[in-house]
Amino acid sequence: MTTAFFSHDDFMRHNMGPEHPESPERLAAIISYLADTGLDQKLDWVRPEEITRDQLLTVHPENYLHQLDLMQPTRGRVFTDPDTAMMPDTLRAARLAAGANVQAVDMVMSSQVTNAFVCARPPGHHAERAKSMGFCFYNNIALAAMRALTFHHLERVAIIDFDVHQGNGTVDIVSGDERILMCSSFQHPFYPHSHVHRQAENIVNIPIEANCPPEEYRKRVEAGWLKRLNDFKPQLILISAGFDAHRLDPMAELNLDTEDYRWLTEIIVGVAHEHSNDRIISTLEGGYHLRALAESVNAHLEVLNSVY
Repeated sequence: MTTAFFSHDDFMRHNMGPEHPESPERLAAIISYLADTGLDQKLDWVRPEEITRDQLLTVHPENYLHQLDLMQPTRGRVFTDPDTAMMPDTLRAARLAAGANVQAVDMVMSSQVTNAFVCARPPGHHAERAKSMGFCFYNNIALAAMRALTFHHLERVAIIDFDVHQGNGTVDIVSGDERILMCSSFQHPFYPHSHVHRQAENIVNIPIEANCPPEEYRKRVEAGWLKRLNDFKPQLILISAGFDAHRLDPMAELNLDTEDYRWLTEIIVGVAHEHSNDRIISTLEGGYHLRALAESVNAHLEVLNSVY
């Protein structure tokens, strides 16, 4: 078996403007770099289908979905918050991104592939149950978790979020759900300035101050995550894979590099091997320095694709 790589041309059609950091060029940079390294030839490329309305309703209420439908313009752009814009192709891309995550769960759970990476946009982890924000409309990783729990009848799913911004939307959706353990690391204080001290037992937050040395970051992640993950014994691991904690990223002030992302992936793979039959689905969140993003995703995929 191999690693599935979910990609679709329509992910590129969502465009929030020429100066917006969450741009189509992000995916183009990743795909180009994978071709340069030859890793693209080792992946199982999958063209996803749109998520269904019923699948969206496992996370988001109908009134929120209807509101998004009404807001989508037929031309130009409409801003749902100061950072997040919709254009005519936005919800098509968002439905494909969410659908890719659901399809990835189905493929991994049916042993068609060992693991999967969803190279999609718009991202999802800032989307709350009934609120779009932070470049996000549907919460892709939460939709994947609900697919695993409700359709595949798993009892324990772990979500690991290493984006530099806390996945407030995912916390909003899964907080208190004993079937899900969410482990996250993020710069603090920093956007979105919420849920940092969430007390729910299933949320493990590792707030990291600006300019924290990578060695200290690794120590805190190991100390904060590994025992909880091993005690939880997840049957499936989902990753909100943001690469904007990279030292070159213009959107934040952490100091990770490509090898730190390789290390993160290796420890997650180790937990998955011990408890989850190697089952991992990773979905792209942030990462805005194009070269750093491409190199880090390549390292992430090299580790995922080494699992047999």
